[in-house]
Amino acid sequence: MAQRTGLEDPERYLFVDRAVIYNPATQADWTAKKLVWIPSERHGFEAASIKEERGDEVMVELAENGKKAMVNKDDIQKMNPPKFSKVEDMAELTCLNEASVLHNLKDRYYSGLIYTYSGLFCVVINPYKNLPIYSENIIEMYRGKKRHEMPPHIYAISESAYRCMLQDREDQSILCTGNLNGSFCKQIQFWNHLEMRRL
Repeated sequence: MAQRTGLEDPERYLFVDRAVIYNPATQADWTAKKLVWIPSERHGFEAASIKEERGDEVMVELAENGKKAMVNKDDIQKMNPPKFSKVEDMAELTCLNEASVLHNLKDRYYSGLIYTYSGLFCVVINPYKNLPIYSENIIEMYRGKKRHEMPPHIYAISESAYRCMLQDREDQSILCTGNLNGSFCKQIQFWNHLEMRRL
């Protein structure tokens, strides 16, 4: 996983500051509170701590406002430890469930990290603004690097396909899915620009 500290402008949209995430106090707090995800009509899922178990139901305290609620045990989803906050590849999550995946994507998105791997796939969430992560400097930063050496980015996908094409001497494909407006078309434009530079 790529790590950097003292992040500068374009890099803050690519790299996660792990020093903040690996805080021992945060880990101890997570362990002591027995944090879990519970369903929420307003947010989809909310963080809560388990207070008491009563048969098939569990008394939880909502992390956001301290309110207590009874929840069916089957509706509770495990929460990942803080060290997995903003993880670059969701396949690394120890608790791989709907709430954890959505939370990770949301957490990364609100931090300006629009690219996230999910195993072999790269999930891109449209930021609805231009980010400074498509410059010639960023292209050079990814050139010749393996996918796991750099944070998720369209350039890492392109570099990986290019490397496989040269090594295996076989055609490579990159499949983009999404709606035709917004980030989908932008990603294709970035790939086109990148590949035109190789010619």
